[in-house]
Amino acid sequence: MRLATLRLDASSGVEEAAIRIDDRMLPFRVLNDTLATHFATDLFSLLQLPAGEGSMTALHALWTSLSEANREQLWSRATPIDQCRFGPLYRHPRKIWGIGLNYREHAGDLHEQVPTEEPASFMKADTTIIGPGDAIQLPRQSQRTTAEAEIAVVIGRTCRNVSIDEALDYVAGFTPVIDMTAEDILEKNPRFLTRSKNFDTFFSFGPELVTPDELPNLHQTRVATWKNGAPHRDNVIANMTFLPAFLVAFHSQVMTLLPGDILSTGTPGAVVIRDGDIAECRIEGFLPLTNPVRGWEGNEA
Repeated sequence: MRLATLRLDASSGVEEAAIRIDDRMLPFRVLNDTLATHFATDLFSLLQLPAGEGSMTALHALWTSLSEANREQLWSRATPIDQCRFGPLYRHPRKIWGIGLNYREHAGDLHEQVPTEEPASFMKADTTIIGPGDAIQLPRQSQRTTAEAEIAVVIGRTCRNVSIDEALDYVAGFTPVIDMTAEDILEKNPRFLTRSKNFDTFFSFGPELVTPDELPNLHQTRVATWKNGAPHRDNVIANMTFLPAFLVAFHSQVMTLLPGDILSTGTPGAVVIRDGDIAECRIEGFLPLTNPVRGWEGNEA
């Protein structure tokens, strides 16, 4: 399945979960009305429900068993993707974990030693969250901010102390992310990592959550950072030092991971962004994630 959150009314801020049918998006409200189901109409609530009626598991079972006639009926009531305005998948996860220097080549860009024994992880606040098309606001305090395309893991079930072999059983899906860093602040002192990562608008994610069954060759998936319509750096997940299953298992041994928690797995390459730029995350098999950049007076150029 491919799930998203649509902005249905810009003036009121109403956002609603939707499911992708080929080149269209179907709001859950319409899904429920058509099939007499009762799924939550926001994605975060859907993720919270344990297995059973109204859960992600039930939705997946329903979706894979739909008749061709049902699919055609739903498709006819869906909205073409190019007419949709997407929001972030949701706005208030309990936790956002970020992983630094997870591709060896990116660590070389920063002249940093590659972590080999355990991930270089950090946390971000939900006040950093924006969605597709929202502006990345450069902070007054930074003259060198970077954008970093990543693929993120979204937790689907509560997990604690899980093994690598079972870790992906707890994953709801994967989504594109653009993570920002005030790199000049970080360079002053590595202890400034939290501040350099947590300015408002420093975490864009969406437009779609893709379930694991849609990604049979996950490790061969290519993740790319683009700027202004041109590729900057790309790599495949297989070249991560710590693969997604390891990251889930490792962090579940630190703290309980909850449905909706996000683990952003690191970037193949960071690009400096300025006022007027367009930052983009492109992942094979996903809708692209794109955000304009806006600067304060003094850091526009």
